[in-house]
Amino acid sequence: MPLTVLSDSEINAILYSLNRDDILGLQNNLADALHEYSTGTQETTGCCQSNQPQRIAIPASNYQTTLFMPASTSTSRGIKIATLATTQPTLRNDSLPSIKSTPSHTSTTSSSTSTSDPSTLASQFSNVSIGHSTNPDPSITSSQSTSPIGSLTLLTAAGTPYAFLAASTLTAFRTALTATLIFTRRANVHTICVFGAGLQALWHIRLALLLRGDEIHHVHIINRNFERARSLMEQIYTSPAWDALRTSNPKLDFSIVSNEYGEYTRLLKDHVRKADAIFCCTPSTAPLFPAELLTSTEGRKRGRYVSAIGSYRHNMIELHPDIIRQAVAPEHKHHHHKHAEKSGVIVVDSLEACLKEAGEVQQAGLNAEQMVEIGELLMVKKASMLEIEKGGEGEVGLKRWLQAGNVIFKCVGLGLMDICVGEDLVMLARERGFGTTVDGF
Repeated sequence: MPLTVLSDSEINAILYSLNRDDILGLQNNLADALHEYSTGTQETTGCCQSNQPQRIAIPASNYQTTLFMPASTSTSRGIKIATLATTQPTLRNDSLPSIKSTPSHTSTTSSSTSTSDPSTLASQFSNVSIGHSTNPDPSITSSQSTSPIGSLTLLTAAGTPYAFLAASTLTAFRTALTATLIFTRRANVHTICVFGAGLQALWHIRLALLLRGDEIHHVHIINRNFERARSLMEQIYTSPAWDALRTSNPKLDFSIVSNEYGEYTRLLKDHVRKADAIFCCTPSTAPLFPAELLTSTEGRKRGRYVSAIGSYRHNMIELHPDIIRQAVAPEHKHHHHKHAEKSGVIVVDSLEACLKEAGEVQQAGLNAEQMVEIGELLMVKKASMLEIEKGGEGEVGLKRWLQAGNVIFKCVGLGLMDICVGEDLVMLARERGFGTTVDGF
């Protein structure tokens, strides 16, 4: 049987060639696999949870961790092996400063060459604004890349190897593909806020624009250091692969907010409060923003979709535990302020994995009844029965919450996602002439 080998650059070429319909097709396949993971049995599907062993993490020096992630679908077996550089722990006792103002913000419009000076960068690209802070949080200011290095090996159900793929871009893409499953159902996506400036952030932005680009007016990138955000923005504004996405909507603009210097605290508050969707894509060991931005009376007026995919260990956390606790707290019907609807649960990729590994879940003290798996939720009729049992309105209430309420999605990553998306990428590679084929392997 021939073995298909795909390098990271070849996977990039395939992914950048995809249009909206291609992405929706990949999402449908992934949603089916996640549904089977949550509801299937060994008698009905290879995707069921009992066929997905928990991953093994082996710590290494220099704050690195190697993950071994075996998984199975009905047609393939496989394992991803990936080494990640984790953020060094902070020595701070407080998680975040309280909200206060700091000086200086610049914005401008124009275009042209490369520089690392923020005031000059703003003049390079049209529709870009720049903001910074003098008080960076140690847990989120590392310039070290945390993109995984590794590979995905795919075998047939009979055990014959048929593909070997680089894991870096694949991991970022499959995570963004999962995080945007709920995003595609949201009623309002006018303003999105992205924490991070690595591959995860790039693919979250690209998929958001591919799926809902005509409706998005503002993309705010809040990154761990200015130089990485400058590099990401330069790619978006100079790469031909981004031209159509960037220019098809004349109302679309971008901003960079760095916590290296400037009016970071004020801009952070403004962007988070105005966001319709927040994508957290960093391996932070401290919350990315103060809880009160979302938990206060003012913060609760707007319904938001918040996705936290960057933290995958118990000592990592992107969202303050108070945000999680409020999301699962019983709804008080008789309050004096108009708040966006919530459901009393957060959405996760895997109950078992998040209870074991997710810092947000552990620090907020959640139990399994306060979470629902995305694979179960996406099949609305089945999920609505659970909502009725909890005293809700069933399908109508569930749809309203998914479309306009406060929805938090926590994802630590499943090997099943890699196998499912990897299968599709190998099929696309063979159809479109990408990759290297080793005959008779």
